[in-house]
Amino acid sequence: MAGGKQSARQKMINLMYLIFIAMLALNMSKEVLSAFGLMNEKLVKSNESATQRNQAFIAGLAAKASEQADKYGPLKEKADKVSALANDFNSYLETLKTDMLATVDNPTDYEVMDKGDFLDLKFFSPNGPSAEGQEFLDKINGFKSGINEALGTDYPEVTKAVDIAFNTDPVKNRDNVEVKWLNYHYKGFPMVASLTKLTQLQADIKSAESEVLSTMLAGQQASELSFNNYEAIVVPEKTAFFSGESFKGRIVLGRFDGTLKPTKVTVNGKEQTKIENGQVLLDFPAGNVGEREVLGEFEFKEGDSTVTIPIKTSYAVIPKPNSAVISADKMNVVYRGVNNPMTISIPGVPSVTAKAPGLKPVGKSGKYTMNVTSVKGREVNIKVTGKLPNGTSVSDSKKFRVKDIPRPVGTVRGEDGSIKMAKNALSISSIGAILPDFDFDIKLKVTGFKFKVEGQPTVSVTGNRLNSKAKSALRKAKRGSSVQVIDIKARLASNAGYRLKKISPVIVELTN
Repeated sequence: MAGGKQSARQKMINLMYLIFIAMLALNMSKEVLSAFGLMNEKLVKSNESATQRNQAFIAGLAAKASEQADKYGPLKEKADKVSALANDFNSYLETLKTDMLATVDNPTDYEVMDKGDFLDLKFFSPNGPSAEGQEFLDKINGFKSGINEALGTDYPEVTKAVDIAFNTDPVKNRDNVEVKWLNYHYKGFPMVASLTKLTQLQADIKSAESEVLSTMLAGQQASELSFNNYEAIVVPEKTAFFSGESFKGRIVLGRFDGTLKPTKVTVNGKEQTKIENGQVLLDFPAGNVGEREVLGEFEFKEGDSTVTIPIKTSYAVIPKPNSAVISADKMNVVYRGVNNPMTISIPGVPSVTAKAPGLKPVGKSGKYTMNVTSVKGREVNIKVTGKLPNGTSVSDSKKFRVKDIPRPVGTVRGEDGSIKMAKNALSISSIGAILPDFDFDIKLKVTGFKFKVEGQPTVSVTGNRLNSKAKSALRKAKRGSSVQVIDIKARLASNAGYRLKKISPVIVELTN
């Protein structure tokens, strides 16, 4: 630019341009160096938080292992190996960073860290990696292989992620030329860039450690919830049977933990010491005739505190049947408008007679349905009589509360409450009504509703879908406005004469 037949003035202008461009490049370089330094500081703080989290995890696991060694001991052993690998590698990198920063006067002045001499001399030789460079590679590969060895084949997804994160295979550069991993990442870079990369490598270590630890614990929890840890438990239909009766009951699954070791178990004031495979074995006299309680406590150690789980159940000791057993299959409440299933029996009596308003037998012996729609009061009394095999008559009665069907909830496309929906979806959606958390499977048929769009007159609709007037009002609605489906009318599909309570509305926020 300063050569040729240019005038002295032009040569001076060209030289000033060169100086100006060099100054811009210098300022930009300083800004880039500072940016790397700030990034390094953020990574350091993040690593400190990750270290605290991992240490807390190890401490918590150690506490669990001390409480339940059979269950958490093997898990802690693996966690200790992983933690030792991570700490060793992290300490090596921290020493490397300390040695690097010792070569500058001010470790926080990133603008002077523009040279790459430190790692270039430390990691590289004319024939390839130096001894220190090879040690660096060995540390990375050693950490990777150590994690794989500690985990074995138990957590393939984790080991695969570690292999990817700490892969030192050659890398193809932007010209698609294969370059050795160490050269690609650390040769010729400014010191602050290499410093940040080393800190990022420490972050990868912390992340890998955290992932390994959390996955191991998740695997332990999944194992505990496996069906292999459940046991079939037989629950008799009643607490006493007589000669000649058929045994009736049900089988349920209960989670079984053979490693369970409570610190103390007390039943009816006496400490129980027979514990086998996580189960407390009971053996005591049944007692005199009457209702007997089994009361006690399980005590477990959890951390620095003791967790107490109460034991409370009862059983009957009877010489002969002396009272009726009446149970409502859907709680001790009967509802108007539906057929309430009932099971009525007297222990030891093959057949009984039960009387009450709306009560009638169905199917096999002891099964009834009860329709209390016409009952005016809030209670209904069921009287039961029967004869024992020896001819003795027994009788009993029991009161049940009478309730109305709960208030239904309106729905749009099966969703209730306040929902979001597009106009076209709303225009073709059906309006319904449900009884959430109600114990009976009741179908409700919507016969009409009112449709309200902001700024538009309320439209009355017959049936369970929008009519033409409602759709016309919907088209005028603005995006983000609310549409209300109110005054929903519905009836029971199985009992059209029953009057339901007022149905809750649905608010729809339009998304377009």
